[in-house]
Amino acid sequence: MRDIQNEKDVRNISIDKVGIKGIVYPVTLDDKKKGRQHTNASISMYVQLPQDFKGTHMSRFVEILNDHRENMGISSVWIILEEMKKRLGSSESHIELFFKYFIEKEAPVSGLTSMMDYTCEYYATLTDTERDFVLCVKVPVMTLCPCSKEISEYGAHNQRSIITIKVRFKKMLWIEELVDIAESSASSPVYPLLKREDEKYVTEYSYQNPAFVEDVVRNAAEKLMAENRVIWFEVSSENYESIHNHSAYAVVVRDKRAL
Repeated sequence: MRDIQNEKDVRNISIDKVGIKGIVYPVTLDDKKKGRQHTNASISMYVQLPQDFKGTHMSRFVEILNDHRENMGISSVWIILEEMKKRLGSSESHIELFFKYFIEKEAPVSGLTSMMDYTCEYYATLTDTERDFVLCVKVPVMTLCPCSKEISEYGAHNQRSIITIKVRFKKMLWIEELVDIAESSASSPVYPLLKREDEKYVTEYSYQNPAFVEDVVRNAAEKLMAENRVIWFEVSSENYESIHNHSAYAVVVRDKRAL
């Protein structure tokens, strides 16, 4: 049959990215504790299209995805991107994953365990001369306002906060490790399951560890600066205020390669 995509285009305009966006697919990822984890991901896959080709073969993206869905973790991404380049005849390939990652979490006093979900993303690009990979983890935490604690006779207002950490790294860095950095930078972690003794502990613990949004990002940035595997990072925190109708926000970006 006639292959229109392979026919010549005369407009002399190359396309930076062309492919499929937002396909939802079951995938298997790397899991630090269990080895593998099954989840669903929203996936986008693109290649660069030279100026003389009319189009790309969209079905091949799904074929590649189906072939590799049982191994879509960080350790396998370059194999997938290399196959995209070869099968689609491109010098550049890109893949993006948006997914929920689950970690078994233990309540601080009762020790009861339950599953906590974290929103994660990764973005990877492979060219003939370059590899680029960014891992993003979004971690819910609790922050307690130092100013409120200082000026109030009793109590202090707190916030539910989302810490977002994006990193480039030179050796394997686990999602679990970034979650630990985020949770240890706030007033307290949050938990999916708490009994009364756990709730008492979390309430008192956060009261003893007040943190402004500025403190949160500085705490996390300090840990990321000390992590030798990280070569670039962006850490932000959005604190959903309980006494205002707006959020507090702060961000730190550092390229350690430039230091």
